[in-house]
Amino acid sequence: MQVLDRFLRYVKIDTPSNPDNDKITPSTAGQFDLAKTLVKELQDMGIANAHVDEHCYVYAHIPANCEGATSLGLIAHLDVVREAKGYGVKPQIVKAYNGGNIPLPSGESIREDVFPALKKYIGQDIVTSDGTTILGADDKAGIAEIMTVGQYITEHSEFKHGKIGIAFTPDEEIGNGSNLFDVQKFGCEYAYTVDGEELGEISYETFNAAAFDITIKGRNVHPGSAKGKMINAALIGAEFITALPKGERPETTEGREGFYFVPEISGSVQECKISGIVRDHDKQIFNERKNYILKLVDEFNSKYENAITVQMRDQYYNCAEVIKPHYHLIKNVIEAMKDEGVTPNLFPVRGGTDGSGLSFKGLPCPNVCTGGHNAHGVHEFIPVQSMQKVVNILLGVIKRYAKQY
Repeated sequence: MQVLDRFLRYVKIDTPSNPDNDKITPSTAGQFDLAKTLVKELQDMGIANAHVDEHCYVYAHIPANCEGATSLGLIAHLDVVREAKGYGVKPQIVKAYNGGNIPLPSGESIREDVFPALKKYIGQDIVTSDGTTILGADDKAGIAEIMTVGQYITEHSEFKHGKIGIAFTPDEEIGNGSNLFDVQKFGCEYAYTVDGEELGEISYETFNAAAFDITIKGRNVHPGSAKGKMINAALIGAEFITALPKGERPETTEGREGFYFVPEISGSVQECKISGIVRDHDKQIFNERKNYILKLVDEFNSKYENAITVQMRDQYYNCAEVIKPHYHLIKNVIEAMKDEGVTPNLFPVRGGTDGSGLSFKGLPCPNVCTGGHNAHGVHEFIPVQSMQKVVNILLGVIKRYAKQY
């Protein structure tokens, strides 16, 4: 089965995770549907120990067929985002893309002037959604590529490799993918998450990440007699957001620049809730950003009769400090990409992956590309040829680890 066939089937299985149910893993039952499908396919390949556990983690192992080889894991995540409608996906294929905008059935277009990367793929086949949903290449392209690698290995006994671990995790999109991952059971020395985007991407640096939830309690009084009495929680919420540094938002930063981001605010005079995140690659600046939020809360409480409460939690940390001592993980991907005529692009992830948590659990785990573009939105697309290249790159990495490092 080819990588495209797998991908087209997987994206039609509804697996959005639910951030409102993040105390339970998996956060949505639909992720089990894909997990069980993958287990059945892995078993059909002859990987007898493939299974899904009670928390929707899929594990499988292909035994080594040569002596002294390094054991290596390949990992992707089952869930997709909910916010941009991650269910009811209807993929379409633009054959031999000839340039210009790509019209979608919904009336939306993937515009070449907004997404100039399209120009790289003239003549290639491009998969999109119908424009009413995301496509789900994040991370079902990674799943399809890993599954295709597994099939190749099991069908080609002459291909030399060490022990290969395959795993698929739930709830990565809500920051919980690595939480219940059993590193000891997985039993690999190193691993890669296949969860990046454009072909050639390699990442071993991520943000340090924290989330905060603020509740503002107001005092509602009839507006005709409100002077000196009313505390308008909604206005305080707006004022709080405005107090965050204007030049340190996602839309004004890039590279290793950190930010504050408030994706959601809701409320009324009586009560207002704010959900936000803090991100930075530098650990010291990350801690300073968290302290800034807490200091701001203290200032507002002095001004507004202790109306504000805040809860803050760390989500993940920059895994570069764990991976750098094992730079062969990066070197081997670079060489495998060059073998496929792909230009490597090392850059810090402006986000996180399961690899962040797994690295700190003792499994050094950089992230490699899937070939996708514009994740988490209706303009998402992925070239078929990029997915095929990723399969070959992963096989090239595995081949290199058939030697001792």
